[in-house]
Amino acid sequence: MKLRHLVKKELIEVVRQKELLFLMLVSPVIQIIVLGYVVSSDIRNVPVGIVNLSGGQAATRVIERVRRSPLFNVRFESARNEDSLDRLKKGEVKTVIVFRDALDRKRGASAYPEVQVLMDGIDANTAMIASGYFSGIIKGYILDDMEKKGRGLPVAARPLFRFNPQLRGINTMGPGIVAFLLTIITLFMTSTSLVREKEQQTLDTLLMSPLGALEIYVGKALPAILVGLVDMLIGLAVVVLWFGIPFRGGVPVLFLAALVYLTAILSYALLISVLSSTAQQAMFFSWFSLIIFLLMSGFFTPVDNIPYPLRLLADINPMRYLVQIIREIFLKGNGIAYFWKELLAMGAIAVTLVSISLLNFKRFISK
Repeated sequence: MKLRHLVKKELIEVVRQKELLFLMLVSPVIQIIVLGYVVSSDIRNVPVGIVNLSGGQAATRVIERVRRSPLFNVRFESARNEDSLDRLKKGEVKTVIVFRDALDRKRGASAYPEVQVLMDGIDANTAMIASGYFSGIIKGYILDDMEKKGRGLPVAARPLFRFNPQLRGINTMGPGIVAFLLTIITLFMTSTSLVREKEQQTLDTLLMSPLGALEIYVGKALPAILVGLVDMLIGLAVVVLWFGIPFRGGVPVLFLAALVYLTAILSYALLISVLSSTAQQAMFFSWFSLIIFLLMSGFFTPVDNIPYPLRLLADINPMRYLVQIIREIFLKGNGIAYFWKELLAMGAIAVTLVSISLLNFKRFISK
């Protein structure tokens, strides 16, 4: 009963702060939409230059395919040899494609031109993806041409992509953004809660109340859990309705994973709040922790790419397991039977953080 009044008081405090209310209910929509477009690994309109030194029809047809592709934006075409490196240095284009006539030792001129692709390697990710796309255009043209002539490759690989057939980057990033949103709102809201009580000189009143240490601890965490779950629902609605990401799993399973994760992250946030002397310190530790959580979560790159010594940090990062679970629920429709190990690991981290946080909290209020 006493706990209910504390939770009610915390919720009233949240609602009363209009700026905080806006931050919790409106900013998640803005953040997801902006992040959804910014962090997507899909590439479009790569600026391309074409130098066509070949007079053959094959080069002309390949160039036409490049023009029609939404992946490339042809900035210039030339029929004479140019200083392509200078164009790349100036940043006018990211790719220069050079076509030359090729010679066959037996038949003289080859039916297909020699193609050289010069890439700006500063943005290595875009360069690799664009190179792969252009190779696909070349391969597609050659296969089509051979089929018209009644010939074909004796062996041809036809990959079948499951769970994300269009290979949309947002389908991978979208669920991760929901996990990131769940972290940023609850972490910052909770890490400054006790510090705010100290700065407003209301902490002594709270400590003199008949509430026990555990009740105060839970009373501070429950409102943040409710806010976090509401923000997660908003995030789900945005990524599904705005970006068209399929949601193939079950909502109850997702809520279970979110509750376990929130238990871990809020315990860590309360530990920051206990150890910090000012709100500024709490915000600094929260920002630092958020960056580490994000980089070690597999949000941008697979966890397997992280060097082994640093992988230990990833193994104790609860966000790493939430990102993996939420992607499996979204795209594969998996249930607990498929990710119970990740859920168990996240639960173990949550229990450990709750124990450490509660112990420090009891020491804090006994001073």
